[in-house]
Amino acid sequence: MEQGHPHFFEEGQVLLIDKPLQWTSFDVVRRIRGLIRVKKVGHAGTLDPLATGLLILCTGKFTKRINEYMAREKEYTGTFVLGATTPTYDLESDPGNPKDLAGVTAEDLLAAANRLTGEIWQVPPIHSAIKKEGKRVYQLAREGKEVTLDPRRVTIREYEITDIGAWPEISFRVVCSTGTYIRSLAHDTGAALGCGAYLSGLRRTRIGEFSVEGAMTMEMAETWIKEKLGQNG
Repeated sequence: MEQGHPHFFEEGQVLLIDKPLQWTSFDVVRRIRGLIRVKKVGHAGTLDPLATGLLILCTGKFTKRINEYMAREKEYTGTFVLGATTPTYDLESDPGNPKDLAGVTAEDLLAAANRLTGEIWQVPPIHSAIKKEGKRVYQLAREGKEVTLDPRRVTIREYEITDIGAWPEISFRVVCSTGTYIRSLAHDTGAALGCGAYLSGLRRTRIGEFSVEGAMTMEMAETWIKEKLGQNG
């Protein structure tokens, strides 16, 4: 069959992708860019490799909408583990600094989550993609350089503890403003309890009005793109 033309994607499309575990957000962009043969492809908000869930991709003329989508409210579900910390605030690095949880109760946990709801000051993780002195701070951290980041004002509209049955692994749901680091929220929850905590799982379920339930897996996206380009079979 005669192949279609990438004009469809040059004119602009919004793709909702359910990002796979271990993929970087740029891995997804690079894969989609290669499939549609259009240079202008971008995403509206990074997900860490160990996170899954909704990634909004814009192609062609719609890349100008990226900042608009990026500014929208986000919703996440996930898990964190009490009783230890990691340098990256998640499982990209090994847990250490173990603490006894004997004095920590479910009531303490709920109170800590409540204190971290609303407008709060949050320090981003030093292992993040924020730029300082022209370099990504995670690069500076890997080089062993001292990194100090200023706190940022973020809004945690909802911070719900959804399950403590697998204690000390805690399940949660968060609705927050753009710029919020869920890794930092997990870390700050552990700090508030005096026992430490690190993020053990994360899934972005919503960006603005877009839900992960309407997103395509990478396999679905590949099939859909090939159909649009007339590459059947």
